[in-house]
Amino acid sequence: MGASNKKTLTFILAGGQGERLYPLTRDRSKPAVHFGGTYRIIDFPLSNCLNSDMRKIIVLTQYKSLSLERHISTAWNLFHRELGAFIDVVPPQQRITDDWYRGTADAIFQNIYIIEMEKPEYVMILSGDHIYKMDYNRMLHFHIENNADLTIAAIETPLDEAKRFGVLEVDKSQRLIGFKEKPDSPRPIPGKKDRAFVSMGLYCFKTEKLVTYLSQDHKLEGSHDFGKDVIPRIFKDDRVFTYDYVENEGDRAYWRDIGTIKSYYEANMELLTENPPIDLYERGWIIRTYMEQFPPAKILSEDNNSFTKVINSIASNGAVVNNGSVLHSILSPGVRVQNNAVVENSILMHGVTVGKNAKIKNSIIDKRIKVPENEEIGYDLDKDRKRFTVTEEDIVVVPKEFVF
Repeated sequence: MGASNKKTLTFILAGGQGERLYPLTRDRSKPAVHFGGTYRIIDFPLSNCLNSDMRKIIVLTQYKSLSLERHISTAWNLFHRELGAFIDVVPPQQRITDDWYRGTADAIFQNIYIIEMEKPEYVMILSGDHIYKMDYNRMLHFHIENNADLTIAAIETPLDEAKRFGVLEVDKSQRLIGFKEKPDSPRPIPGKKDRAFVSMGLYCFKTEKLVTYLSQDHKLEGSHDFGKDVIPRIFKDDRVFTYDYVENEGDRAYWRDIGTIKSYYEANMELLTENPPIDLYERGWIIRTYMEQFPPAKILSEDNNSFTKVINSIASNGAVVNNGSVLHSILSPGVRVQNNAVVENSILMHGVTVGKNAKIKNSIIDKRIKVPENEEIGYDLDKDRKRFTVTEEDIVVVPKEFVF
């Protein structure tokens, strides 16, 4: 670790209910939702920490955290505390009040004793439910060079899209001069009339300043949230800067807040393009996860003229396509597609079996579901609405372990 990395404590906020991702979050928290066949969402910020050499990590959990905690204990059992590195999973301790975490700032305040024990110079606070690849060192160095009290990671966004986020108004030195949550008329970046900076919900603080801000916030009424409460109170008087998140050589950076079924589905489908906007195959920045013991994927065909097709798709370990057709879809580990079955524009999670002659399109099928022979999902949406969740975009979501 570099000198500044060793002085940095990282919190990952991983307690989100993810109500808009229901039913995928019926039995798990949002950061524990599977993504891209083999990953969970939490793997992205954790992998960024690993690749950035940030080795002192606290994961704050809350709702339906069992699968998340199991995943971290199996996939992320990497560090040894005697070497000054750790990943600790911390549910609400109720040390200060009887409340659960009431907001992002309150979650850190309730664990202020960890900061007092570790005595870091800097505290990074990350969200556990975004998909992106980022070197946190660059942001930390920017924070130090500007002698900032708080640095907020921001990403350039077209003005019409920026309305959905917290918008950061900056001067030419990237110092924050204005902040609004979901404004009707976002303020553009200086020199870029059609684009605005939106907050990624990723912060770097001087530790003593953070402790002051949290102590003040705790005494006040509000939602105890960094974006809604803390930042608007402090930016006028303190040194608050905006870090422009770009990738190598100034390329526009990839970042997805997959808070809805629509955005979740689209982010998965982006992986199936020839040049996906996030490269999961880059050996220099590996996204780590837990890989169950499965054999390689297998594609079977009775003869050269048979029905088997797998086109523009991801087939994870243990997936078997036996004389079926898979088009523009993601097959997670252990998925089986049987004779004459068709899977199109869909995400099949771990252990799903698609029976003979079944047809699935525009669907998300959660874990361990057995789709019967001749069943159709995504074709008769009126019928599907009586059984499953169907979004406004006509994406059908079959909940975990549904029995036909």
